[in-house]
Amino acid sequence: MMQRRSSGTARDDILTGRTSLGIELGSTRIKACLIGSDPSHVLATGSASWENRLEDGFWTYGLDEVWGGLQEAYAALVADAHDRYGVRPETFGALGISAMMHGYLAFDAAGELLVPFRTWRNTNTTVAAAELTELFGVNIPLRWSIAHLHQAVIDGEEHVPRIAGVNTLAGYVHEKLTGRRVLGVGDASGMFPIDSATGDYDAARVAAYDGLVAGRLPSPLTDLLPAVLPAGAAAGALTAAGARLLDPSGALGAGILLCPPEGDAGTGMVATNAVAPRTGNVSAGTSIFAMVVLERPLAGVHREIDLVTTPSGDSVAMVHCNNGASELAAWAGLFTRFAAAVGAPVGDDTAFEALFREALSGEADAGGLLAYNHLAGEPIAGLTEGRPLLVRAPDSDFTLANLMRSQLYGVFGTLALGMQTLTGEGVELDRMYAHGGLFRTAGVAQRFLAAALGAPVAVGEAASEGGAWGIAVLASYLAHAGDVSLGEYLDRSVFASAALIVADPDPADVAGFAAYLHRYRAGLTIEAAAVAAL
Repeated sequence: MMQRRSSGTARDDILTGRTSLGIELGSTRIKACLIGSDPSHVLATGSASWENRLEDGFWTYGLDEVWGGLQEAYAALVADAHDRYGVRPETFGALGISAMMHGYLAFDAAGELLVPFRTWRNTNTTVAAAELTELFGVNIPLRWSIAHLHQAVIDGEEHVPRIAGVNTLAGYVHEKLTGRRVLGVGDASGMFPIDSATGDYDAARVAAYDGLVAGRLPSPLTDLLPAVLPAGAAAGALTAAGARLLDPSGALGAGILLCPPEGDAGTGMVATNAVAPRTGNVSAGTSIFAMVVLERPLAGVHREIDLVTTPSGDSVAMVHCNNGASELAAWAGLFTRFAAAVGAPVGDDTAFEALFREALSGEADAGGLLAYNHLAGEPIAGLTEGRPLLVRAPDSDFTLANLMRSQLYGVFGTLALGMQTLTGEGVELDRMYAHGGLFRTAGVAQRFLAAALGAPVAVGEAASEGGAWGIAVLASYLAHAGDVSLGEYLDRSVFASAALIVADPDPADVAGFAAYLHRYRAGLTIEAAAVAAL
């Protein structure tokens, strides 16, 4: 956890509004994080849980759940601040919104949602993604907003002629709070390719797309997409209506400045100070992805690699896997229930701690076990649907330690396949930073990730605060953008005294994971058969 400030200083910051509030809508939790005049310290937090659902063949969340979750997380943060410091925040120096990237939110001219929100998790866009990759000469993943839009065009969906705007989840929330339809460049780079020279949508590719769909969309593409802004740009102010959406009690006032809304990839880069070339980060949650800031363009087009940007617009290679820690959490839940059934109940954190520690005593190659965490389709693995599997041979060493090691290895399996592509491109890393709840148990997932990547992995104090803290930092950067670059601001004002725990690759773990990954790659045929059969 981040270190918290002294009660007196924090109380003064809250009373005077010298604070920045960040809220991130993740796949399973909506988190709010409050920082003060020293952005490296967290003052208060709040959260709410939510879950996507499969509706008419699409993974989705209802917009009422968006606002209910935001209000719950905000109220929890206000209560936390009051419990700690005796005061309730009623204004902030700045505010930022981030959310899971990609997906499809299409609105008509009256601002009404035309079809239920289609999240990044949907993999129905195979035809569109392939056609656009060919047209643009860069990889367009299945989950990108332009792939969702184009698939709707290809399928002739009824709502297409009425589309007046397309947005991401963060952009939608920001627009409702401020009245401005804008996106941070990092989030925008998951909608449509960005020209690194201009920091805007690639004009040549926009023209190519307009030509491809001439007569099939009601407006040129740039009229449908939000405007693009870099980190530190003014992105509007909280309106009275927006304040009521966030805080129905009416205590929150209008006028608070907002930073450009960002995606969870960008906030992860900020939260780990991985915005400079030769740095990268891994974010592990419901999905897992690695971001590597590039020194030079990649030579080839790779379907395993997305080309996106930092919140400042620098080029980033992204290895995104649809499936992260959800299956691991399901197994932990199974053991938690078992403990309760035998009369020795334990909390979730205790269960995770014990199971992760047990994994350390497992065999380096997980004893011959294989774990596939594929609840959803996984494009890197060539799978349009997922089937979670635990596979072992009759002579596998089926122990709790090996089971848990295989589950942790399985979280990193598809990611490691994608990272091998970057290695083949000659991309070098000085260090990878990791964040997300998976790394709360010190020295376990971090150690296995170092083995999977063959590179040192650093975890800092912000590891469990994650993107909500990252977007709070981006909000605080609003007041400094005219003086220093984002990278300089992070180095000088945020991470100058940050403590890092670094795990170097253990040779035995590296060899063990390599053996595991060899079996994992071969066993993908089993996963494909399960998709076909079940």
